[in-house]
Amino acid sequence: MASSEVVAEPRPASGSLPEWIRSRPPGGPVYVGVRDLLEGLGLETVCREARCPNLAECWSAGTATLMLLGTECTRRCAFCAVTTHWPKGVVDRTEPDRVARAVAAWGLRYVVLTQVCRDDLPDGGAEVLSETVRAIRRASPRTKVELLAGDLGGSRGALSTVLADPPDVFAHNLETVRSLSASVRDPRAGYDRSLEVLASARELGPSRLVLKSSIMLGLGEQAPEVETAMADLRSAGVDLLTFGQYLRPSKAHWPVARFLPPNEFAQWKERALAVGFSGVESGPMVRSSYHAEELFDRAAAGRGA
Repeated sequence: MASSEVVAEPRPASGSLPEWIRSRPPGGPVYVGVRDLLEGLGLETVCREARCPNLAECWSAGTATLMLLGTECTRRCAFCAVTTHWPKGVVDRTEPDRVARAVAAWGLRYVVLTQVCRDDLPDGGAEVLSETVRAIRRASPRTKVELLAGDLGGSRGALSTVLADPPDVFAHNLETVRSLSASVRDPRAGYDRSLEVLASARELGPSRLVLKSSIMLGLGEQAPEVETAMADLRSAGVDLLTFGQYLRPSKAHWPVARFLPPNEFAQWKERALAVGFSGVESGPMVRSSYHAEELFDRAAAGRGA
């Protein structure tokens, strides 16, 4: 588990990052307040665990993505910095209440929740995810909730549990194109499984449910493959999409094939909007929960909500 307050900027083994990829050190009174609140309630964030380059910006604005079900993931993806471990079914049942208390204390209009994969649990952690959403609704009824979930082992029953009391946004990341999926993702994950999760969420969830996904660029994908991935996501009913630059957490992880300049990210945003996504965030420093509330508002506006 990461313990340092300052997230080290990931660097490729080949040397310095391009000039357009830079993050600033965290600081300021709002950042300190967020940090102290999280530590006081014993909560973890994907911001720290995945070494997000936007930690300073988001925490200084009073937002953070809360990570559920611990800090140790049962999967080992070649792009991810989160610690891999088998927790043997251990679950902290106080976590939903502590998360709800943090959200209420923050006075958040919008909160993003995510999870580590928990293949050691029969439901992949669906019960805890669902209870956390319900706890937030009780403690802070006006807060919009985005849940970035794993594939829950591909279990339709587990997904039904999560969507019985649904979040406002259900997100699940495709991560990359089909040709690279088997190489950069854990063998238990998969391109088609992710599409099935999203399509099932569209089927099982209410009509108002917003679906979201994310694709990393710079792993070695080709442009036609990205176009195909976008079409596949739209076919699954996905409303919102983010594109971000893959940054290698360490030399032990998948190497960066290419750093895309900002203008190419702008072009991908235009293409994604052209094929029908309601909202798109695309840039070198963008991550799946970046400007999440703004993206949700675009989807809601598109539906006349």
